Parts: sequence; structure tokens; C-alpha cells
Amino acid sequence: MRKEIIINSVADEIRIAITEEKRLAELYVETPEKERMVGDIYLGKVAKVMPGIRAAFIDLGLHQDAFLHFSDIGSSLHEYSALIGDEDSDVDTDEDSDEEEPSGGQDRSPGGTSPEVATLPARTTTQPQPQRSGRSDGRTQAVPDLKRGQDIIVQVTKEPVGKKGVRVTSEVSLPGRFLVLLPFDGKIGVSKRLTNFREKRRLRRIVRSMLPEGFGVIIRTVAQDKEEATLKQDLESLLVTWREIEKGLKTEQAPALLYKDMATTSSVIRDLFTDSVERVVMDSPKLFREIRAYVKLVSPQLLDKIELYREREPIFDAYKVEKEIAACLNRKVWLKSGGYIIIEQTEAMVVVDVNSGRYAAKREQELNSLRTNLEAAREICHQVRLRDLGGIIVIDFIDLDDERNRKRVYDELRKEFRKDRAKVTVLPMTEIGLAQITRQRIRQSILHSFTEPCPVCGGGGLVQSKSSIVNQIERWIRRFKTESREFRGLRLRVHPSIAAYLGEGMISRLTKIRFKYRVLMKLEQDPKLPIAEFHVFSTKQNRDITDQHNS
Repeated sequence: MRKEIIINSVADEIRIAITEEKRLAELYVETPEKERMVGDIYLGKVAKVMPGIRAAFIDLGLHQDAFLHFSDIGSSLHEYSALIGDEDSDVDTDEDSDEEEPSGGQDRSPGGTSPEVATLPARTTTQPQPQRSGRSDGRTQAVPDLKRGQDIIVQVTKEPVGKKGVRVTSEVSLPGRFLVLLPFDGKIGVSKRLTNFREKRRLRRIVRSMLPEGFGVIIRTVAQDKEEATLKQDLESLLVTWREIEKGLKTEQAPALLYKDMATTSSVIRDLFTDSVERVVMDSPKLFREIRAYVKLVSPQLLDKIELYREREPIFDAYKVEKEIAACLNRKVWLKSGGYIIIEQTEAMVVVDVNSGRYAAKREQELNSLRTNLEAAREICHQVRLRDLGGIIVIDFIDLDDERNRKRVYDELRKEFRKDRAKVTVLPMTEIGLAQITRQRIRQSILHSFTEPCPVCGGGGLVQSKSSIVNQIERWIRRFKTESREFRGLRLRVHPSIAAYLGEGMISRLTKIRFKYRVLMKLEQDPKLPIAEFHVFSTKQNRDITDQHNS
């Protein structure tokens, strides 16, 4: 598959497009307002411990406390407590086998390590084991001993989404180019994408020979065929970073930021720029110099693939990316067959509706529905990756009578989602054509990077009807008349569209209200006022009396 990384830098915004076969597959946006936080390590303070929801809230000095689920508290909690200097903490060791990637790297966005699910060898220990509780994923989890006000080292694994704060884990990790350092873990894992047994054994042997006691690592896919000196350089760099974090623990007071992970652009190059990428093109000379300097240090064989775009035409226009970005903001996506899909995002889930778009003869209905569903399955997978949709995704496919056809659509979904670097679970289709998917959510979707809630509808997409607003005004006047003897010197201030609606008719609606309730009311227009809002002012009282007579 032909892959390219295209980087556009304008003012204080950087956009990174990853294309597959000349089609936009993933998009990242970096702005000062939406700074990337995944991978950052904090010295936090436990604000609340809530056993009822099996979670704790950690004060990181941000607007909202971070969410730490008990399942994200690993066996290394006591070791970290000892490092911080808690003399009352006991140091225990824990044992897990076949563990996946480090929690601090559970990220499909640049900088994380989730693209490489690791297999870890089992390790035995004779030390006492902490009390355990069950987990839904089959792994075990030590019951946390957290107290309010306690200092704790945590790493951000999910960006804030909506009104929710960041999600964190106590099992921190430091991702490098070829290795991911796991402080206090002591295990060596290898990416599952490395399938050559001899190469996996060689890499594990090399890393084991130079790994300090008490540390663990995950060997990443890009480490394949790399020499010992290259791996050692990467490991030493990570160890230096960790020593700096340890120094910060001795001087900083919680809450404090101990380690800031790479910015989005740098992490894309670190994690995604591999031999499978044909080229990296950017229109910023500054970024060009920075990226070349980094690649020269870690993967000099890739230097020839880095290009500086010098043409006058905008780079995203030249590579046909701009149009695809605009299209990914639409809720309706057309299919080549003439069908279309509708994508609706809510806070709880994403709902996708598949429509045939045209009538098909009954004898061909099953076949046409199957073709549309298969095409829709491919497009939905593409749109989910491109828009970075996460959480629960429910797809309403066109009804299929044949169980074998439903199975084909399900298999198509699974096949297409194998291209996704996020963790995805696809459940079989139901009899009524519903497919349920869960996808790892690390950050807000692309839609939130380019849009903000409408100040009129609040993001709901609907506003109150004019007749309903006028009825509210009339009910207000009725209450006003029963509570006050004042009937003149009133000023009604509304949005211009409501003012126009009040003035419609041979005998205007406002005139009818004046006669009905026997009030003298002057109409004023305010374009800055929300459509569903109105204000009534009293000349006699010289103030806004709207709230005074609201129900």
C-alpha cells in the first residue's frame, strides 16, 4: 500500500495528513488551543477515591480532575510510592503474563504504542502477591490502596472529551523510536506485528543484555533488523529521560508536570515514518530542518524520503487533501453505487445509517442490498478512521434476509478494520441488520477540531420555532398583567427574525397581543440576542423586568 505523510503549516496551525493509495486515511490537527496531552507524565494528588464506580479522581492542576479507573492502577503503584518518598508504603512485586502494550501508550494517535500489541513472557516470583480483584479482560488487578491527598505518578492515556477530563494510568511508559521503556516492570515484550521467531529472539536477547535491572521494555515493530548499537542508543536516551523525571520528583510539589511528550508532528514522524512510507512532504522550511535532524539521528536511511514543498499552490490542494477534509465534516457521504451513509455523532455513541438511495426490483433486492452494504462497510471503516470516531458505534445496515449475506458484511467490516491502528471490536450483525462496534477513543473526533457548538442551538442542530417563542412572550405578558398594574412604557427586545414574525399579517401578531392584554409595548430588535431569548424593559422602573415575571 502506497503511504505518504503530508504536512501543512499555516500560522499557528499544523495539519498532518496520512494518505493511502492517494486517498486521505488519517488527519491530525495541532493548535496551541488544543495541545496534545497523551503521553504526558504528572505528579498528581488524589482528590477523591470512589469505590462505587471503581475509580479515583486525580488533581493534575488542570481545569478538571483526571479520571483514574482501578483497572488502570498496576502493581507498580507501591514502587512509585517508594520513589516519591512515602515511607509507609510497602514495596511488592506483581505478576502478569501475556500483557498487552504499556498503559501509558494506549494511544492510536501519534506518540502512543497501541499499534503494536506486545506479547510478554510470563515471569515467576517468590515474593508475596497483593490481593487481587477480577477484570473483564481476563487480567488481574491489585486492589488499590489510595488515600485522599496522596501523591501519585500518572500518565495521560486519553485526551479530555466533551465535559470529561483526561484519563490517566499509574503504569507509565516512555515511547522511543524502537523501544518503549517500562519503569519498574522488569519484562521484555515484543510487538505482535513482528512475526519472525528468530528475529524476535535476537531482539529480545540484545535488549536483555543491556537493560538495567528493574526496567522493562516493549520492542516496537520498527526495531526489526536494527543493529545492537541503534537499539542501545534509543534505550540510553529513554533512560536519561527517566532519570530526569526522577530528579523532578525530588523537587516538584504535586500537582506538577514531570514530562511532556512530543508534539503531534514529532510523534507522527517517530511512530509512523517507517520504510512503508514512500515520502514525507511539508511546506515549512523550519519543520523540514527539524524532521531531517531527527531522522538523521534515528533512521538515516529514510532521509531521502523527506521533501520540502516549494510550489505556489497550497500543498493540500496539490495533493487533493483539502477537498477530502471538507467532505469529512459532512454528515452525509455518498457511495459510488448511488447509495449513501448518514453519520450522526452524540456524546454517548456514533450512529451510522446505510441507505440504498434508489429503488431496486424485488427479485434483485437482496443482491443490491448486499452490494450496497459491502460498499458501505468499506466506506464506514474509512470514515471512522478519518474522522477518528471512538466509543460505541452502531451501524444500521440495509436488511438482509440471508444469514450468509449478513456474515459477508460482518467479515468485510472485520477485514477493513484490520487497517486501523486503534483497538476495535466488531460484533456480528443482528437479524435486523445492526452492527455494534467499539473503538478506542483517545481524543475528540476531527469534527471537534474544526467546529464549535452553535451559539444559537447549543450544538443540537434545532432551534425553537417562532410560534413557540411568541407563545412564551404572550404567557409572560399574561403573568405580568396578573402581578402588576403597569401597562405602558414597556419595551420588548427580540431577535430580528422574531420581530419580523411579530409584524406579519394585516393585523400584526404584536398588535393583537397589545389589544388582547391592553398593554402599550414598543418593539425593539437586537441581532446579538439569541433567537429563543427575549427581554422586557420597564421605562417606569428603568430596568429589565423579564426574570421578575418568569414562571
